[in-house]
Amino acid sequence: MVTIAIPWFIVLGFAGFTVYALFKPPLRRWVAISIALAVGMYMFFQFFTTTETPAGEYFNEWFQRFNKWAIIISGLTVILAVGNLLKIHILKVKKLQPGWGYSFITLLALFTMSLFGILGIQFQKEGIPWYQWTFRWLWKTFNVALDSSMFALLAFFMASAAYRAFRARNMEASLMLATAIIVMLGRVPVGDYITSAFPTLTSWILMFPNLAAQRGIMMGVALGAIATSLKIILGIERPYLGGAK
Repeated sequence: MVTIAIPWFIVLGFAGFTVYALFKPPLRRWVAISIALAVGMYMFFQFFTTTETPAGEYFNEWFQRFNKWAIIISGLTVILAVGNLLKIHILKVKKLQPGWGYSFITLLALFTMSLFGILGIQFQKEGIPWYQWTFRWLWKTFNVALDSSMFALLAFFMASAAYRAFRARNMEASLMLATAIIVMLGRVPVGDYITSAFPTLTSWILMFPNLAAQRGIMMGVALGAIATSLKIILGIERPYLGGAK
């Protein structure tokens, strides 16, 4: 189904962009806002319909189709991302700007991993799996090691930030410091060795005050996402037009 939708999606996309380019800038803005409003309201009202009725089945069918189009668009954005990456780093290497060595390594890694990844998939079908083995070796040797090093460095930054945040300068900081000490002692064997109350108190802190705070934060994030979505759907905020009001 997705394979069939791709050619039609590309044809309609090019046709739509061609017609869109013929419009004047003010009209282009209102066309984009109208499309965002129509699609946004459709996706919103789809959640209030049921598939038990013919209208609900029709809404659900187009909802699934929109989801497939979104997947296709997301895949096409990879082309834009790679193109932007090449444009920035090739220009930096060409002009020998400060840090051009890092840009060269980035380009080398991009072409090397892409080459072995594409050839690995192709030659694996023909019974020659060493390309795929090389891709996996490069991934485990370089990427996994670099990820481990990065997170190891982040541990020191987190420890430094915790030291600055846990200074008992006021009531809130003192409460945070006491809670952190209790939770840390409740999570290590030495805390249970000191007293069995530490694991029990740690479980209570994580199950009630911590969970309540997490739910409050999640509700706030959800309300913020709803407000932002409504602003985009109604055309109040227009990030798809370059941030124009």
